[in-house]
Parts: sequence; C-alpha cells; structure tokens
Amino acid sequence: MAAAQLPFGKRLAAKTSWPMWKILPLVGLFLIITIPLGAVLGVVYSRKNHGSEKHDLAPNKRHNKTEIWQPKVGESWQIVLLDPIAIDDEGKVEPNVTIYDVDLFDNDANTFKALHKTGKKVICYFSAGTYENWRDDKDQFEEAHLGKELEGWSGERWIDVRNRKVRDIMKRRIEYAAKKGCDAIDPDNVDGFQNDNGLGLTQNDAVDFVKFLSKAAADYNMSTGLKNAGDIIPGVLDVVHFSVNEQCIEYSECETFAAFIKNGKPVFNIEYPAGASDRVLDSRVNAICGNSSNATGTEDFSTVIKKMNLDGWVRYCDERSYTTDLKKSN
Repeated sequence: MAAAQLPFGKRLAAKTSWPMWKILPLVGLFLIITIPLGAVLGVVYSRKNHGSEKHDLAPNKRHNKTEIWQPKVGESWQIVLLDPIAIDDEGKVEPNVTIYDVDLFDNDANTFKALHKTGKKVICYFSAGTYENWRDDKDQFEEAHLGKELEGWSGERWIDVRNRKVRDIMKRRIEYAAKKGCDAIDPDNVDGFQNDNGLGLTQNDAVDFVKFLSKAAADYNMSTGLKNAGDIIPGVLDVVHFSVNEQCIEYSECETFAAFIKNGKPVFNIEYPAGASDRVLDSRVNAICGNSSNATGTEDFSTVIKKMNLDGWVRYCDERSYTTDLKKSN
C-alpha cells in the first residue's frame, strides 16, 4: 500500500510491488476488515463504524451445496465494500452482472439470498491477515498474535498467520461465510510478508496460509480467491479459483496475474484512476482497457474501474457505468 491511504486491499506504500488499496488520506475509517496515489485526493471511508459480526443467519440451503463453484474467465462482476448493497422490492440490483464481491459482515443473509434468487454468485470479503480492534471477535486474539500496525490504520495490526489460534479464528469466519450462503471467499491481506509486519512472516508462510484458507473453504464447498500477492501465485495457483487484483495496470504487473487466465481461472481486476467517477480522462480509460503497454496481458481480465472507497459506482471497459444502491451501515 502507499503512503497515502488506500481503502480495503491494504497495500502498504513500503511495498515495491503489489500495492494494497489501503493508503489514502483518511477522512473517515471504513468498515470491517479493509497508487502511487499522487493525483488522488482523500476519500471518505467510514470503515470503523461497520464490520460487527451480526448473527443474522436464517437457515440457508446453500450451506449444503455439494460442488465448489469455479467462476469462468471473463465473467462480469461488481465489488462494493463501503456499505451494504440494497436490493429493490422486486429483488433486483444494478448492474445486472454475474458476480457480486461484497463485505461478509455488513451484508445480511437475506441480501445474499436475494442475489442468489436472481442467479448471481456471491464472493464474501473479509480480512484474513489483520487484526481489527473494532471486530466482534477481537478478544479472541492474544497480544502474542499481533505484529505492527498497518501504516495509516490505527487499531489494525498484522497477525501471525502461522499461529494455530489465529487460524482457528479464520476457520470460524469461514464457517460463518458458509452458513450465510457465500459461494466464495475473498480473504484480504494475505501478503503480510511483503510489508513491515513485525512478525517475521515469509513468502512460504503466505503460501501455507492461503492453502489453509482454501482447504477450510473447500470443506464447505466454497471457492477461494487470491487477493493481490502476485509473488506467491506459483505456489498457490492449484488451490485457488480466481484472482482479485488491484491496480496491476497501474503498476505494470498484469502479466504476472495472467497465469490465472492460462489456467482457466478468472482475474477480477480493479483499477482506481484519478477522477473516478465523473472526471476520469478518456485517455486513462483507454489505457486501462486497451490491452497494451501497462495493460499487456489483460485481454481476458474482468476489469472494473472504481473509486478508491469502493462504493456503488462502477465503470466497465464497454463504457457502461452504474451505481449500485447502498444501505447505510449502522
């Protein structure tokens, strides 16, 4: 992530590669779990008011699904993490895409059921590699599990993903995702080894942790995405089902992630150009969508253009843009 504050994906500026969208000037802190950014101004991201693990579960038949979903290369998607999405009275939501990547804890089970009813798949986002002091399960962590704070995010610290108790906490989160009806998990911050984590985490630790997460999700017939962390693709490509990547075009990294496409697995790419949503230069959109220069290797990527706060606005490379209706989190 960068020295300015990027939301959710938490790529610290200190990293030479794989910037996690975590570094933009804070105007507010966002919810559960969360370029060189020179031209991007601060963003409202009232993250810490969200993210409680509300036990809003009703029996969900999808908890008993018998197959692990493998998304297809090139499938359409939307990602919204700022607030819960709102479904209209007819059970519809815009855009009418195949996949929604949304926050596990802020969206209730009825929202997931409504999405499923319209034939959509649900990827559930949570932070797998950090401790947040506003989470309901925060007291399950011990001081010995915690590393350094994430730059710019008071109250959030790297965690020792090698620790059995930490992994038990993540298993409970994954079980919660299954009971809630998620088709897949999007576990963020698995690239602590690329940051000043204070725990001595290594690349091999990250590979082992992603394999653990994937196995835990597979036990509930959920698929698993790799969030950023391009360095470990060779070690985990056979156990994950898709990539969720931030800014590979911005940082000329897309050919690394094209390994997913070559193996029949999609890359869900997010780019955060300056000026989104109303002032994105056509030249910048063309650079993102042109499959050349920095975008070499992205021909079959599922690319979305988003604002840094990951609200409901989205633009696609076919020039369509939409704003998904949101509810206000408590």
